Amino acid sequence: MEQQDDKNRSCCAPMSRRELLAAGAASATAVAVPSAATAQARPPAAPAAAGSIPTARVALKVNGKTHRLELDTRTTLLDTLREHLHLTGTKKGCDHGQCGACTVIVDGRRLNSCLTLAVMHDGASVTTIEGLGSTDRMHPMQAAFVKHDGYQCGYCTPGQICSAVAVLDEIRLGIPSHASADLTARPLLSADELRERMSGNICRCGAYSNIVDAITEVAGGKA
Repeated sequence: MEQQDDKNRSCCAPMSRRELLAAGAASATAVAVPSAATAQARPPAAPAAAGSIPTARVALKVNGKTHRLELDTRTTLLDTLREHLHLTGTKKGCDHGQCGACTVIVDGRRLNSCLTLAVMHDGASVTTIEGLGSTDRMHPMQAAFVKHDGYQCGYCTPGQICSAVAVLDEIRLGIPSHASADLTARPLLSADELRERMSGNICRCGAYSNIVDAITEVAGGKA
């Protein structure tokens, strides 16, 4: 009888903290680790097939010349221009669409080429700074930037010029901006209007006032 009582007291005795933690760890391990039979039942992961990167054929008319390319579908328009067509005038600045250094004109509208994929513009017409003009035959906007010292280091200048050319087209078409007081009226060629429209193009050298002067001269107005 005394032996039976001792056995009952042993079974019902509270566990120490160390014993409780050890028992919990053992239970968790048993749940987390699959049995050998379960592991053998699972098929092995298939190795990645060679050349499995998805590609697509893209036709781009860049600066008047058509290019047919086989591209990784993840390739941005910026990398297509720089790495595949070697048009390095378009700059990679922030690569997040915040500085405007990569601005090009696609089907008449400016956009940040770092934020768009090349496959999204199959058949589109793209104009880069190389297509606007050259050192021997500059675009009027390029000449105005030189005249008014609209650049210093020059890194942002290609994007600034492409954006400026598109800005004048937007004003000519009557497209309003956040600075337009009347959305139904023709936008005014004012300094405030130009600064608002060019606000997506950052000049770290601070040549903003000269850039406004250059754009104003090309537009034939006085801001």
